[in-house]
Amino acid sequence: MIIKGVHSHSKHFSSVTSSDGMLVDLSTNQHPTLLHGWGYTGERVNVTEFGTHFGFVVDGLTDVTTNHAGFNQVFTLTKGMYFCVPGSVSVCGGRGIVISSLSYRGMFMIGGPIEEKGRLLYMDGCSDALLVPPTIKGDPCLNHLHFPQGIRQTRHTHPSIRIGVVTGGKGRCIVPENDDGTGSDIEIPLTPGQIFMIPEGGQHSFFTDDSLLDIIAYHPDSDMGPTHDDHPMINRTFVRGISAKDIQEIRTKSIS
Repeated sequence: MIIKGVHSHSKHFSSVTSSDGMLVDLSTNQHPTLLHGWGYTGERVNVTEFGTHFGFVVDGLTDVTTNHAGFNQVFTLTKGMYFCVPGSVSVCGGRGIVISSLSYRGMFMIGGPIEEKGRLLYMDGCSDALLVPPTIKGDPCLNHLHFPQGIRQTRHTHPSIRIGVVTGGKGRCIVPENDDGTGSDIEIPLTPGQIFMIPEGGQHSFFTDDSLLDIIAYHPDSDMGPTHDDHPMINRTFVRGISAKDIQEIRTKSIS
């Protein structure tokens, strides 16, 4: 793992210094990933690596240039909007992050701005929204986490890395002092525009006081989503009252 710069770093949480270009190189991780930033010098940032690039506009207006479908296209995104681009992408204007999943080919998507709250119930009073869902079960996803005032989140871990950015409000991340989870609590302030990474198994919890807190979080894997044997098209197609899912002789055997 290579991190260009950090405000604070532990086994549990890394606060990444904001700048243009590559910020974190996790290309040797079990889920090969890169993190880029843009909007700090005004220069165009090009992300040419193979894979799929998940981007979020933290502030301002951003021109996103892609060569999707074989020719260059330029899309102007506003604060709070996001994108998922397979293949190379370049960004100019505004400010934000691009997270590249190097071993995944996703589907092109532009969305947002994010809503005030999440659509899904999470934990300890928090909510979340699945902005870019997994195309197939196990694929990466991009999420919006919303924390109301007065949140005291339960300490927890994740089985894979998390990369995030604070999009609004403020709060605190609490992590243990020692790698094994013991010791005093360490408090890390969370403020708008702050970029962070949580390693696999990092113990952490988020707190808010008199402010809301909104975070965009990238997950490199998932344990839900459509499969070849379970998706709306196959499930809700019926032949004489029987779902096509259960009629093996008519099921497509491979994609050609």
